[in-house]
Amino acid sequence: MSGSLSCVVMRPFKDFVEAVRAQMHDDAFRATLFLFVGLLVTGTIAYSILEGWSPLDSLYFSVVTLATVGYGDLAPVTDLGKAFTIVYILTGVGVLVVFASRVVNTMVDRQSEVVRERRERRQAARLTSEPADMASEELPGDPTAL
Repeated sequence: MSGSLSCVVMRPFKDFVEAVRAQMHDDAFRATLFLFVGLLVTGTIAYSILEGWSPLDSLYFSVVTLATVGYGDLAPVTDLGKAFTIVYILTGVGVLVVFASRVVNTMVDRQSEVVRERRERRQAARLTSEPADMASEELPGDPTAL
């Protein structure tokens, strides 16, 4: 059971990594990835300085904020931290959406390709298993058949 659970958990992560790798040739995607990572680094540094949080807490809050989850376990208390958060959310959510949509589209396209290939293989297998003289059979209701 543990092995199947591992596959269920790791498969989406593997698909995500493969989708990112497939997009790395695209300049626009690389720029979006760079912006996203830059936002996480900026948020981590800013919250560490402005709120006095540990780097891990700051990174955690940055991810939770950009993902619009907002657990409420951490919240900026300084005015500067709150102002930074406003700007951070308004810029960061858009970058995250663009990044995520590119990755998800690639994952869906890859899965659609797998499904299409399976369908074609099944169809080809059905065609090869049909009798060869199928075309010479009389069609029901054929007016030329006597």
